[in-house]
Amino acid sequence: MSKTILDLEPKEVWANFHSLTQIPRPSKHEDKIQEFMVGFGQSLGLETIKDETGNVIIKKPATPGMENRMGVVLQGHLDMVPQKNSDKVHDFTTDPISTIIDGDWVRADNTTLGSDNGIGVASAMAVLASTDLVHGPVEALFTCDEETGMTGANELKPGLLSGDILLNLDSEDEGELYIGCAGGIDATGEFSPKFEAVPSGTVAFNITVKGLKGGHSGLDINLGRGNANIILNALLMTAANKYDLRLANINGGNLRNAIPREAFALVTIAAENELTFVKYVSEFNEIVREEYSKADEGVMVSCEKTDIPEKVIDQKTQKSLFEAVSTCPNGTIAMTADMPDVVETSSNLAIVRLKDEKIELAALTRSSVDAAKSLLASQICDIFKKSGAVANTSGEYPGWKPNVHSPILKAMKTVYSNKFGKVPEVKVIHAGLECGILAGAYPDMDMISFGPTIRHPHSPAEKVNIETVGLFWGYLVETLKEIPVK
Repeated sequence: MSKTILDLEPKEVWANFHSLTQIPRPSKHEDKIQEFMVGFGQSLGLETIKDETGNVIIKKPATPGMENRMGVVLQGHLDMVPQKNSDKVHDFTTDPISTIIDGDWVRADNTTLGSDNGIGVASAMAVLASTDLVHGPVEALFTCDEETGMTGANELKPGLLSGDILLNLDSEDEGELYIGCAGGIDATGEFSPKFEAVPSGTVAFNITVKGLKGGHSGLDINLGRGNANIILNALLMTAANKYDLRLANINGGNLRNAIPREAFALVTIAAENELTFVKYVSEFNEIVREEYSKADEGVMVSCEKTDIPEKVIDQKTQKSLFEAVSTCPNGTIAMTADMPDVVETSSNLAIVRLKDEKIELAALTRSSVDAAKSLLASQICDIFKKSGAVANTSGEYPGWKPNVHSPILKAMKTVYSNKFGKVPEVKVIHAGLECGILAGAYPDMDMISFGPTIRHPHSPAEKVNIETVGLFWGYLVETLKEIPVK
């Protein structure tokens, strides 16, 4: 009989994760998972609260003899990033996730897996449902809409939680404890193009950039991976000058916090340039494949002749768009001075698309330095504005300032050393964790983040290491035993 994730250990965690995979839960479509979580808490006879934003809080009393321990909040987010390969038929609002055991890892079938943050949520559920674990007072906070704006964390009201310590279960490297994270802000632009008749004597092509790995726009931004929007724009910009290219449609990326893996354009060119254009695309493909041969070896750029479109974008807007994209900062901008291996500031040009007769651009900037984050976002907006777009910033969230003297950090370092015979690494992550926001409502709560090893979140290559799920669970269980007395 073939093995499924229900056969994996620890069974209580994997069983909960399997349940989560069966419930559609992309960001902004979380009614079903919220309803499921409320029912889960009520089925255990535990106090269960759903606030007006959609956060779910479940409270469990201490086990006998542990009533004098500090209260612990186990925190994770309910939503997942919906990403799939273009040839995969899957509706994230209705279809369950199909899981596959692939050697030492669990992955999905050409979609995101949802281990970010499903494993953390499943582990908190296992603590709530346990009858034999030892722990003090526990509250589980399951936030909503983390991936597209951290809405749940931003809207959480003071007074709903009474815990002293927050364990964020949303990190992605076993054996590492995170005590700080980057903040973020969105910079967006919008062009209002005019549409013109297709020039006579033209032929049309669909241009495709695909095969990129993509990934998390914070965790993977320093890996040198290709950005499909940047690659496509380089081709279009050059071809506009060489082959009288006119743009009819463009669609690259769809999530602000994912490095865009695919981008598409519908263009026309002068019929007399058809053969040289096809040759140019082929040569461009070889150049791109050579450039990304190590970081993104699967990249492919291609063109296919198609029907003539009804209209094209005016040349002024087309030129302005190409210039805006080509000058928009993208990738790693600065490294942390006192932690040379940690990205300080970055930007991800996540979206370039024609929608409802507007051309949308969206970049997510991140930094552990608030001033650098705001400055970079302003610079991107200025670039968009100078190109003729309407631009603004939105969705700003704070970073989480490290506290190396944190009592829970000291306690968890000791627990890890005693359990595994080595010292855990203490790090700051270049990604948005909810701790910084939650600290605004609960400034006296001591916080730390940890989790199992997850690779390539926010992309269809997402996978979670099976062994580390067991290590993470064992560490969580042991930590709850050793929470200090009030």
